[in-house]
Amino acid sequence: DVQLQASGGGLVQAGGSLRLSCAASGFTFDDYAIGWFRQAPGKEREGVSYISSSDESTAYADSVKGRFTISSDNAENTVYLQMNSLKPEDTAVYYCAVTVLAGTLLPGFYNYWGRGTQVTVSS
Repeated sequence: DVQLQASGGGLVQAGGSLRLSCAASGFTFDDYAIGWFRQAPGKEREGVSYISSSDESTAYADSVKGRFTISSDNAENTVYLQMNSLKPEDTAVYYCAVTVLAGTLLPGFYNYWGRGTQVTVSS
């Protein structure tokens, strides 16, 4: 089965940085996209970023553009989310997910999900 394991969350002060990792295993398909999503208490899950396997194209939510960077290590089947200049508004559980469709920031299109890792940014 496809498994996704997110890690790297923690507690940081505003302005700090974290790097999240998503280790993927069990893939049998060629073309896919891996996305990062987050959900804060009382809010809907929202797309943060994604990267496509075919051409490594990327996209970001406006709220994180210029601060977050998604990347992949294909040899290790791992996707990263480098988060800089963190704000209290970034506090959420962060999830990675896989879709075999074209990359999108809409969570409903993703087929497989990891458990998530907590990111807390203090003011």
